[in-house]
Amino acid sequence: MNKQRVLVGMSGGVDSSAVCLLLQEQGYEVVGATLHMWSSEEEPPFITDARQLANRLGIEHHIIDIRKEFREGVIASFIDEYMRGRTPNPCVMCNPNFKWKALLECADKLGCTKIATGHYVNIIQENGKYFIEEGGDGTKDQSYFLWGLSQEQLSKTLFPLGRMIKSDVKQMMRERGFESSANKSESMEICFIEKDYRTFLRQNVEGIDERYSGGFFVDKLGKRLGQHKGYPFYTIGQRKGLEIALGHPAYVIKINPLKNTVKLGKEEDLLSSTLTLTECKIVDEALLSSPNLVVRIRYRGTPYKVSSVIPEDNGLKVSLTDAASAVAPGQSAVFYIGNRVIGGGILR
Repeated sequence: MNKQRVLVGMSGGVDSSAVCLLLQEQGYEVVGATLHMWSSEEEPPFITDARQLANRLGIEHHIIDIRKEFREGVIASFIDEYMRGRTPNPCVMCNPNFKWKALLECADKLGCTKIATGHYVNIIQENGKYFIEEGGDGTKDQSYFLWGLSQEQLSKTLFPLGRMIKSDVKQMMRERGFESSANKSESMEICFIEKDYRTFLRQNVEGIDERYSGGFFVDKLGKRLGQHKGYPFYTIGQRKGLEIALGHPAYVIKINPLKNTVKLGKEEDLLSSTLTLTECKIVDEALLSSPNLVVRIRYRGTPYKVSSVIPEDNGLKVSLTDAASAVAPGQSAVFYIGNRVIGGGILR
């Protein structure tokens, strides 16, 4: 009997390496593929690490070069969002439109029926629909970033680490003789940002300082309070790094790219009991009326109880029982019932 072939997205890190081992032990024929998305090096260290592990495991390894598509899609959108005064979440866009798309296309060409990744989430099928559920390790749960995956993509995906704890994954790798993989450091930051997003914008938007520095901080009435370094360098809810003394704590409450102004206010000015979402993907719209529905507006953020969800202008208007703080346009709002993701959308 031929073994089922599964394509594993190999990043060179401990999680995807553990996935390869687990699937081999479960009887799958594992094929490795590493996405080359952003590095200017022809073979950056993470690709070398993935290739060496594949050789050690005796599995095929392929490199999928999508640097052009990634720059034209994810990175260009990331820059454009900040230039529109918004706060993007590039991973949410990248997952369905680039990572999964590229892996599934490669899997199809190589005769693999499934793909697998090292995300700490689970997939549940119920009433013919696929749902993502939070992973067993609450400190590593990545369900917030995956709400955009389609039903077809979920139907062809395995998450072997979904019920595991990160420390157990590392211990497993040590016990199997993969000490170096278990001890590798990992980054939770955006993959193409080496320092911080402000430095990245300066490197990729010509003349950004000259064009936008000298704009004004304003209060809620529009009164000028002082000059800032340029609206793209601020985000909703920001308090630190404003470099302006007002005699009381000040927070960014609104950004106006057309006027190059950054509105400051008090902490209570950040509160909002209504969310407006666009680009929504909902697994089962009937569940939006559940009395147990909550929404998160940032990764590992406070879950806010939802009182109503109303379709509106190609999106959703969401009312909250308690006001949320620092609702940043461009970020994701993700609906949950218990530990199950119902869907999500982009904050407008």
